[in-house]
Amino acid sequence: MESIRAIFGDEKSAKQVFSAAKRVAKKRGSSDAPTSPPAKKAKPSYGQPLTPTEFEESLKLPEACMNEGMLSGVCIQTNRAPLVLAFAVALLKYTIPDQPLSSRLSLAQAVVSANSRTKAISIGLETGKSAEEEGWGEGQPNVIVMGREIKVMKRWGYQWEAEEEKGATQETVKEESADVKEPPLWGVDLEALKKSNGPVTIGARNGSTSQLPIYTAQSARAYLFKSFDSPQSEADETKSPTKKKPVPTAANKERNLGLLLGALELLFQSWSDVLSKDDLDKRAWGWYVRVRPDVEHGVAGWGSKGIVKLAKILELRRPPGN
Repeated sequence: MESIRAIFGDEKSAKQVFSAAKRVAKKRGSSDAPTSPPAKKAKPSYGQPLTPTEFEESLKLPEACMNEGMLSGVCIQTNRAPLVLAFAVALLKYTIPDQPLSSRLSLAQAVVSANSRTKAISIGLETGKSAEEEGWGEGQPNVIVMGREIKVMKRWGYQWEAEEEKGATQETVKEESADVKEPPLWGVDLEALKKSNGPVTIGARNGSTSQLPIYTAQSARAYLFKSFDSPQSEADETKSPTKKKPVPTAANKERNLGLLLGALELLFQSWSDVLSKDDLDKRAWGWYVRVRPDVEHGVAGWGSKGIVKLAKILELRRPPGN
């Protein structure tokens, strides 16, 4: 204090400076003492790629309802494309049983897209040659799904089975050693390949699928989950014309998907023991045509919804004893 007073020569000014210095020193306290920086909190590993097993788990579909009594009275409202998708996903479980769910979804979406483009051209909504007609994908391997040739990409090195599943199937693999299992497949999106102007094999060994010209399993799954409504009853339609229609819930659509998959499972299961895989595939499109929703012809019916009766799917099953 004496030294400060000597500098300023004024008692009042010296006290003000002294008090201010004390306040600053108090605020700084021990926080200015040299200490090691605090340890950073571990950040959650968002965005980390899933393992193949985790990826397949994330794609799970609703459990298929196999209760015939429950299924026979169910009607579902949908348009034709997602019904083709559901048919193909269920069919591939029997015609290419060694493929994981991700591959079945991708291949099924490839069928839907190819059929949709063919239909769009036939009713005048699209013109010009398709990427396939222009030669894109030429030389790529292919598989037949519901009678349509689909270009595919082989997913070399993709191991999706859990360890316990691998162990459980080792004996089966030994017994069927003569059969060469196909690697998992992606359905190639030829239109996307054309736009990218690149070879189909670019990035084929990369764990990410975002840059690959393929039909992704995630988008096919999302399409299934949002596409199957419950039809509004006639009583609801006439009771109050001004009343807003109830909005279908995600849970209801998921339930309907499980019911539809159950009916398709019962259909393909009934024929799988007596038909070859090729014959089962050949019949699938005809079965779809017999149960698909009725819509207007031409452009007016494009994307329109109609009613699918699950009882009609059940009627296509192989008769008992045949």
